[in-house]
Amino acid sequence: MAAPPLITTPFTAASTADDVLAGVDLTGVRAIVTGASSGIGAETARALAAAGAEVTLAVRNPAAATAGPRSRVARLDLADRASVRRFTREWDGPLHLLVNNAGVVTGGPAHTTEGWELQFATNHLGHFALATGLHPALARGAADRGEARIVSVSSTAHMRAGVDFADLHFTRRAYDPQIAYAQSKTANSLFAVEATRRWARDGIFANTVNPGGVATGLQRNFSPAQKESLAAAEAAGVFTYKTVGQGAATSVVAAVAPQFARTGGHYLDDAQEAYTVPDDAELADHPHGVKAWALDPASAERLWEVSADLTRD
Repeated sequence: MAAPPLITTPFTAASTADDVLAGVDLTGVRAIVTGASSGIGAETARALAAAGAEVTLAVRNPAAATAGPRSRVARLDLADRASVRRFTREWDGPLHLLVNNAGVVTGGPAHTTEGWELQFATNHLGHFALATGLHPALARGAADRGEARIVSVSSTAHMRAGVDFADLHFTRRAYDPQIAYAQSKTANSLFAVEATRRWARDGIFANTVNPGGVATGLQRNFSPAQKESLAAAEAAGVFTYKTVGQGAATSVVAAVAPQFARTGGHYLDDAQEAYTVPDDAELADHPHGVKAWALDPASAERLWEVSADLTRD
């Protein structure tokens, strides 16, 4: 059976979040954007609120976030299980849109109090616990409006590594911050695949986005080797830097575009569904592709079960 055609939209790499939302009325939509104190998250939250949504900026440091019209700031530390539980417990009412945008990059080994590798714990496990804890609210949101959406922010970095189920937290292998980050970004995509499989019956659909190259605070902890790798990738044409507005556009496409209504498990790049490449493909040859390991249903199901076991109270 031939694969279904890739989903396309009228938007491009040059489109901004405001371009995507032009003429869109989000009145009545309740949204959460994690990591919305700066960069792509802040721009995503601003654009959604400007279109009429009621937006919660879920951030680790509330003092660093600015709430505008139709938005509020709430504390959420994705690396702290108690903080995630508190946030989900205190959420009241339906939720129509969850943008799992927050991310962390480390320059060397770092772990949570549970011994979890920090990038995997924050970028994946924290968002997993957040989404599963908010599942009842998302289901209510879907009942209200016909669907609820989750946007999982990944990266071209996912092409560096799949999920190593035998050593998620680098207890056996030598620590490589770039591989650790890549594993967490692959996990972001696998979450969207399995969340859609499990929750589509509830009207909840999750998609993954690659925002592209945007200079944000995420790079502040890069080691010299990471900075050199980024510079080499730019020089090789793997990416061209976007503005923050352009970086937020693909998140907003996944959040509101009719082309992605009631469908999930897709990986978006430059506002379009990306084409799939083999696991041994080179990033430089396919900067706008998605590796098969990031969409693999069996890996997605296995990761869900492992994540549920790790985050279970």
